[in-house]
Amino acid sequence: MLKKQLDLQETKTFLQDKGITNPEIGIVLGTGLGKLVNEIDIAHEIPYSEIPHFPQATVEFHSGKLIYGTLSGKKVLVMSGRFHVYEGYNLWEVTYGIRTLHALGIKTLLISNAAGAVNLNFKKGHLMVIEDHLNLQGSSPLAFKGSGELGDLFADMLEPYSKELNTKMKAIAKANDIDLKEGVYASVVGPQLETRAEYRMLQILEVDAVGMSTVPEVIVAKHLQLPCAAVSVLTDECDPKNLQPVNIEEIIEVAGKAEPKMITLFKELIKEI
Repeated sequence: MLKKQLDLQETKTFLQDKGITNPEIGIVLGTGLGKLVNEIDIAHEIPYSEIPHFPQATVEFHSGKLIYGTLSGKKVLVMSGRFHVYEGYNLWEVTYGIRTLHALGIKTLLISNAAGAVNLNFKKGHLMVIEDHLNLQGSSPLAFKGSGELGDLFADMLEPYSKELNTKMKAIAKANDIDLKEGVYASVVGPQLETRAEYRMLQILEVDAVGMSTVPEVIVAKHLQLPCAAVSVLTDECDPKNLQPVNIEEIIEVAGKAEPKMITLFKELIKEI
């Protein structure tokens, strides 16, 4: 436990010495959703490989940089590239970035991801604000000895996603003519995609979208009493009766086309926070 605290302190000190001070909002960018950084007045850009104790993003479409600057008049700290269990990381490593953002002072966390639409009323290209989730990764990022020394051990998950932030986001979507769905996100380990039987199971569990990230990050945010909101860009349709072979290039293309709507949501929300 002491090593975890010392590692976090060393990471924090390194980044503060690099000029990252008083960020207000943390942002995690998901698969194919990196263009938000083009909207930021960037002050500092630091590769994960240079940050002490930081994991390295191994997925080709995750850039692996921490970006600090100004967006919509606020100081933001952006993880361009995240970490997943399927990369071989444990849940402490998967969520190390969230703990780092919190240690540096962020007050709000915004998360994006690419996900598959399990709800057959949702289509590829839609955005979905997450209102609740299912943790199907088989463990918890809080399940380690001494976890209670870093935050609330028995983190209350009554409201994992801020209702206040979600309400603001839905109003922004309406004002900007963005079709924003709302639903339950299930997080699985991956990296393989789900079978038809697994999609049927998720439908029985009333899941609206499925992916391989976000939930561990949100659990840690609650552990740290950090308000958060998350948006899924739905990149494929997971109909077990009409399942098609997965095409990663198409998923990235769909994410890219939907990304401007997500950027609008985040930029406008940041103005109101």
